[in-house]
Amino acid sequence: MEHHATVSWQRTSDTFTYETYNRAHEWSFHSVTVPTSSAPAYRGEPERVNPEEAFIASLSSCHMLTFLAICTKRKFSIDSYRDEAVGYLEKNAEGRLAMTRVVLRPQIAWSPGVTVSDADLDKLHHQAHEGCFIANSVKTIVTVEPPA
Repeated sequence: MEHHATVSWQRTSDTFTYETYNRAHEWSFHSVTVPTSSAPAYRGEPERVNPEEAFIASLSSCHMLTFLAICTKRKFSIDSYRDEAVGYLEKNAEGRLAMTRVVLRPQIAWSPGVTVSDADLDKLHHQAHEGCFIANSVKTIVTVEPPA
């Protein structure tokens, strides 16, 4: 199965130096365009999505979708799911900057009458992590923590 994305950039500066070239660009998926840039620490525009944020969102979204699918099969109805995930850009074992770890902090509102034990919740998250296509594609450490 193939998945496609188009990344487009056009220079808007008069000169092309590290200090002057624009980082703003766009990601296009089907009929949706996302305004993107490098992170502000790398001269990017803070109001645009950066690749590091997208990486975190991709892991979180995949985990959530896998978790929801597992819950439907177990007949555990959910009314809402929110994750305030955090990724850490750090030096890896080779001394290069990398997203070394991502912490997922899902907050789940179960439907009325649904009770899930902490042990079962841990198992559900473990199964979701094992089944997440994105988590299976990266070497970043991904953990799930209870919300603060």
